[in-house]
Amino acid sequence: MSETKVTSGNADSVREVVRKGYAGVVAANEGCCSVGSYGEHAETIGYSTDQHESVGEGANLGLGCGNPLAYAVLEAGETVLDLGSGAGFDAFIAASEVGESGRVIGVDMTDAMLEKARANADKNGSTNVEFRRGLIEELPVESDSVDVVTSNCVINLSPEKPRVFREAFRVLRPGGRLVVSDIVLTAPLPEVVTSNIGAYVACVAGASLRDDYIAAVRDAGFTDIEIKAETPAADALVGAGVDDPIVGAIASQFSTEEIERMAGSVVSLKLAARKPGA
Repeated sequence: MSETKVTSGNADSVREVVRKGYAGVVAANEGCCSVGSYGEHAETIGYSTDQHESVGEGANLGLGCGNPLAYAVLEAGETVLDLGSGAGFDAFIAASEVGESGRVIGVDMTDAMLEKARANADKNGSTNVEFRRGLIEELPVESDSVDVVTSNCVINLSPEKPRVFREAFRVLRPGGRLVVSDIVLTAPLPEVVTSNIGAYVACVAGASLRDDYIAAVRDAGFTDIEIKAETPAADALVGAGVDDPIVGAIASQFSTEEIERMAGSVVSLKLAARKPGA
């Protein structure tokens, strides 16, 4: 893994390392035979058996930290935007819920993920889903054009989170909903962790403090902010960087008690909010 440090002034560099990291996830899963374990993971974080089994093989890469669609209450005919859509897992579930009269747009910055998602759409005959290349901080989507914005364990990877929420607000129609599952922190992490890109790609170092995350949603203009669920995330994330020598080197600097304390501060937050109007 690159030795790039996470700082407020190198957002583009951080994005590039994250992009390469998730391209590696696609490569590692080509020809993978652990689809069953991904299904188990999906059920552990809140998906029903029907939901994950309805999605074709190859769309679920085991990258989520919750099921935001459980709280979205999607309706037929709605337009849904999935931020950081990956190989399409949530997008395809959403597509089945909004039906042929609805539409789902997935946005991702990683070419390998987009290629995988589009191939999955072709394979599954999904005609009401499209995948666009772009940054979640600068969405390739028209203003006031979608009913629901959703995201699953992706916004924590953004080096400019307030921009993400402002963009989500922009593209939503008045009365539209934001529903996300993401990683947040209940206590600050040491600088040696937060500045390390290996821990960042593993969805830990980039996480905001819980109150700061909620404040960013509010500052973007959203109202009716509601925490739908909040669960410990350490178990779901332990494997994310366990083979990374940099992450291992960080862990070696702390006692077992310190590691347990840090792990206990990592939370999966399910949040819903609304754009005023309509």
